[in-house]
Amino acid sequence: MTAAELATPRMDFELPPELEAHEPPEARGTPRDGVRLLHGQGSTVSHHRFTDLPGLLRGGDLLVVNTSGTLPASVPVAGAPLRVHFSTELADGRWLVEVRGADLGRRPGQPGPLRLPGGGTVTLEEPYSRGRLWFASVKTRTSVIEFLHRHGQPIRYPYVRRQWPIEAYQTVFATQPGSAEMPSAARPFTDRVVTRLVSAGVQIAPLVLHTGVASPEAHERPYPEWFRVPSGTARLVNETRAAGGRVVAVGTTAVRALETVAGEDGRVVAGEGWTDLIVTPARGVRAVDGLLTGLHEPKASHLDLLAAVVDRDLLARCYAEAVRAGYLWHEFGDVNLLLR
Repeated sequence: MTAAELATPRMDFELPPELEAHEPPEARGTPRDGVRLLHGQGSTVSHHRFTDLPGLLRGGDLLVVNTSGTLPASVPVAGAPLRVHFSTELADGRWLVEVRGADLGRRPGQPGPLRLPGGGTVTLEEPYSRGRLWFASVKTRTSVIEFLHRHGQPIRYPYVRRQWPIEAYQTVFATQPGSAEMPSAARPFTDRVVTRLVSAGVQIAPLVLHTGVASPEAHERPYPEWFRVPSGTARLVNETRAAGGRVVAVGTTAVRALETVAGEDGRVVAGEGWTDLIVTPARGVRAVDGLLTGLHEPKASHLDLLAAVVDRDLLARCYAEAVRAGYLWHEFGDVNLLLR
C-alpha cells in the first residue's frame, strides 16, 4: 500500500486485523508512556516512542488536554441478551443511547422500555440516527452517573477480547466523569512525561468535552456533546499564538471544543454548552496548529478532522507508514503527532 493509494477523499485503506490493539499496553509489557508515536510534519514522517514527545515540541508551545473522565457506560438489560450504551446526556434531561447485543454487535432496537439492574429503566422513544442512536428517557433511583458506576462496565468492542477495569480507561488528566468512551489520545501521558514537558517550557491547559459513543459510520448525523472551555485556557491559547507558539490539541475532542469557541480570526473565548460542530477540511481549523491523536479506522469521520489540521498528502503518508511499520490501532494502541 502506498501513500497515493490512501490519498482518497474518504481515506479508505485496509487495516490488517493484527494491527488492532486487543488490550492495554501494560498487559503487553509496555508502560503507558512506552507506546509508539508517529510524527508527521511538512513532508517528513518519523518514528518515536511517546516519551520522546517533549523533544518534538518547543518551549512556548501549548498542549490543550481534555479532563473528562470515562464512565462505565455499558449496562446489561434485565432478562435479555442486550446491553445499553449511555452516550450523551442532552439539555432536556434525556439521553442518547445505543443498543448492543451480548456479543457486542449493534442492534437496531425498537420503541419501548428496557429494564435495567437496580430497578432502572431506559425507554427508547425515537431514533436519532438510523439503526444506531436513540432518544431515550432514563429512570434510576440515583443519579445516572452513580447508577452507571454501580451497575455499568466500560464500553468495549469485539477487538478488545476481555473486560478491563474502568481504571484502564482513565487518563492522567481525568477529573470530571462524563465521557461514554475514553478520550484516548491522552492515555499515554504519565506524571513523568508531564513533568518533562513543563520543564521544557511546554504549557498545558485544560478543557472538558464529554465524548459520546463512537460511530463506525462515515457520514452519520452529528450528535451534541457537552463541553467547557475555561477563561484561563482561552487566554493561554490566545497568548501562545500571539507569541508565535503552537497550540497542539490532545485528541479530536479538544479540537472540537476549541474550534467551537474560536472566531474567524482564531481568537478563542471561554464558553460551555452543547456542540455539534463538525470540523472538515472545507471549514478548516482556526485555533489549532497541531494534534496528538490515536490512529483512526478506514473511512472514519475523524479523518476529515485530521485533514483539516494537516494536508491530506501528509496524512496519507502517515497512515501508509503506520500500516507498513506495524503500529497498533484503537484506544489501547499507538499515537500520531501531526504538526503544521
